[in-house]
Amino acid sequence: MVRGKDILTQAYASLTFNRRRTALTMLGMAWGIATVVLLMAYGTGFSTAIVNIFKSYAAMQAMVVVGGRTSMQAGGNKAGVNVRLTKDDMDRIVANVPHVLKITPESFYNTLISYEGRSYTWTVHGGYPMLRDIQNLQVEAGRFYGPEDMQQRARVCVLGWEAKQKLFSGRYAIGQRVRIAGIPYEVIGVLKPRPQEGNENNDINRVVHIPFPTMSDFRDTYYIDAIWLEFLGYDFGAVERSVRNAMAAQHNFRPDDKRALMIFCLMEQLTEFNVITIALQVLLAFIGALTLGIGGIGLMNIMLVSVTQRTREIGVEKALGARRFDILRQFLGEALAITFLGGVFGIVLAYIISVCFGKLTFYSALAQHGEAGDIRLIISPVTVLVSTTILAIVGLVSGMIPAVRASRLDPIEALRYE
Repeated sequence: MVRGKDILTQAYASLTFNRRRTALTMLGMAWGIATVVLLMAYGTGFSTAIVNIFKSYAAMQAMVVVGGRTSMQAGGNKAGVNVRLTKDDMDRIVANVPHVLKITPESFYNTLISYEGRSYTWTVHGGYPMLRDIQNLQVEAGRFYGPEDMQQRARVCVLGWEAKQKLFSGRYAIGQRVRIAGIPYEVIGVLKPRPQEGNENNDINRVVHIPFPTMSDFRDTYYIDAIWLEFLGYDFGAVERSVRNAMAAQHNFRPDDKRALMIFCLMEQLTEFNVITIALQVLLAFIGALTLGIGGIGLMNIMLVSVTQRTREIGVEKALGARRFDILRQFLGEALAITFLGGVFGIVLAYIISVCFGKLTFYSALAQHGEAGDIRLIISPVTVLVSTTILAIVGLVSGMIPAVRASRLDPIEALRYE
């Protein structure tokens, strides 16, 4: 009976007998597993890049509610009635939607913003302090306005990154005063740049944020332009239905009238993209498995050649009492040893390549400040586990066929083989 230690000794002796052939076979397996790992790492990186792009604009559980115009008759009201939101609607949403964590109104006003002779017409956004978390606004310098600014009705503002560049160039902006529609406001913060597609028409980095109470300096704040909320959990559909039902009862429109109340949920859009990314990952894993299969065919051919060259050796072993299973284990062990060593080298090679490549240009080619949406080759534990599983299957199949052939050789015919 052949022991496990003997199998390892025989496998090592066989591998070192023809080192060049063994090295080339290992190289084929290493390249195959490296391809699988890198393709799956690209798929994971692509999925992560999509998530980062969405996170650049709002929190994952963010939802924005905007009033529209009815397209269906409801009760005694005809279609075509404007639905205008108020702050009271926020209280109704909180009372009827138990999953709401944060909620804030948002009002807009286009006006002239100036500083020392430089003037631009930009949009002023008014909201509550939690707007920063819901819209995932990152502060580069200073701070965002807080509850005390709300209570004191403080005339403070937070500038978008490009707004600060245009008004102050390279100078320090915190503590300076800009004029919004002729009224002085103290700059307390500057936001980090957000991904911006296009140049002239996209003003996402030119906005100016102020506390909601001070919006009354410019416009009536009874009606608001939008309601932003962040909810708990992942059932965005249930949250949307609850919001529609609460608003429909108050504003007298049908809950299924999509045009009466427009609701945009980041998670809903991300879910649609996830279907694409999952399909891409499966496709890349399949392509990688085919590539690794080519290496497996090379391993199978080498092992078949080895069986042919060692026919007399197999005959001697069987004459001395070796069973079919012992012969099968011997050759299968050699194939798996090549597979294992090639796999280790391939995974290490994949890590080296992923580090050397760094980030692959993706979203930054379409949008300014879109580096967060570029693709990194992310080799996760799941990627290594799946790749190793594919490698084990390929190595087992590739080694089993020559091993079975070797175990079925007739000992008398094997001894006669020249």
